[in-house]
Amino acid sequence: MKRSNWLLLLMVVLLAFSVIGCRGAGDRVEVRVLNYFSLATPGAQAEQERVWRTFERQNRDIRIIREDEFEEPFHHTVEAYAAAGQLPDVIYVWPSGRSTTLHTQRLLKDLAPLAQRDGLYNYFIPTALDPAGQGAGYLGMIPRGVTATNAFFVNMEVLDAVGLQPATTYSELVRQVPILRAAGYDTVLMANESTWVMQSCLFSLVAGRFMGEGWEQRVHAGQARFTDPAFVSALDFIRRMYSDGVLSRATIAIDYGSGPGLFATNRAAYYIDGDWRTGDFLTDHTTGQALITPERQRNFLITVFPEIDLPGVHFNRSNTVVLGTGFGMNANIPDGSAKEEAAWRLIKWLVGRETQTFNLENGLVPVPSRIDIDYNSIPLEPLQIAVGNLNSHYDISTVVIDAAFAGPVYTPLNDGLQAIGMGTQTPQQVAAATQAAFNAWRATQ
Repeated sequence: MKRSNWLLLLMVVLLAFSVIGCRGAGDRVEVRVLNYFSLATPGAQAEQERVWRTFERQNRDIRIIREDEFEEPFHHTVEAYAAAGQLPDVIYVWPSGRSTTLHTQRLLKDLAPLAQRDGLYNYFIPTALDPAGQGAGYLGMIPRGVTATNAFFVNMEVLDAVGLQPATTYSELVRQVPILRAAGYDTVLMANESTWVMQSCLFSLVAGRFMGEGWEQRVHAGQARFTDPAFVSALDFIRRMYSDGVLSRATIAIDYGSGPGLFATNRAAYYIDGDWRTGDFLTDHTTGQALITPERQRNFLITVFPEIDLPGVHFNRSNTVVLGTGFGMNANIPDGSAKEEAAWRLIKWLVGRETQTFNLENGLVPVPSRIDIDYNSIPLEPLQIAVGNLNSHYDISTVVIDAAFAGPVYTPLNDGLQAIGMGTQTPQQVAAATQAAFNAWRATQ
């Protein structure tokens, strides 16, 4: 063959490969993701590699465009996208509460047909895929775990230093206040600058103990009100915690990100947060550093808030438990489309066995939603074992308020709880404002 013919053939081959390559890149399905993520979170770098980059390497036909937001900016972004009708394809979702808009406006696709098709029901605990636990009444998201929103962390290093044992009742907590204060310690630490923290991590539990099981259903049915004496008593208990010195008013100025570090450096004898916060104390496998080393973790306990030994309490040994967060899909994605298949493949990966094992190992999810995880293969730290046993410390589960009521209802309550702490509103005023908000919300339904 002549040299000119060889050159012509080579050019044709190169052009063909170029066209094929361009067509392949153009055929990649683009999936936009809004993720709840912060690089400041322990294990964040490892999550980038083990979860997201691994998926991209294994799914070359999918292009992920991920937007990361955290805490309140995340929720503001969700609301803005929802209002504009421009939700991403895959969204980090709460089963209700903080994702009320997504559920009540039915902006999430029902994932039950896809889950049924691919046999997911064989690999998850039954409650995880029960649509009754989600705000829309259908399977709008696949949760990564089950969440206890009250974890009562006990620092035995502090208690041992002053000769105390963990308080089992509220009265014992009150008696410990002057002893701990004299030694330079706070009694109970909470990061209450963000108003949701008090409501979700403590007050919901208190409301359940005063109001009884199923109280939120009675409110929705018009059989109970936020102004009822029992609910006012629950609010007054929060006021009492501040006036008794169990909680310092200074905690209202502590931002949420600072709580774990303060507790790890022995600022207080006790710390209140959700079970998810355990992960902040664990070893970051990327850096090898931990807020509380595995050796020190043996000096910390995790239980639930002590018995409230006051009149009007229906029961103790309770906690507030909800489905954990997970991932949902934009309802506008057409059924059977390539976009739906790509988004569903990503969601299955994000709640899959490999990812949930990673989440458990790194403390990102204390109690996974899958039943096929090999716990014996994971080197768990003492606090991971402690939070895994948290359910043995309570007998009754009651509702988390921001999972049972819409944002317009719980927002004035959240703000009111902070106002009670600052002494600018009374429990009765907060109860009345919450009931008024509920009435206004109900009128729009």
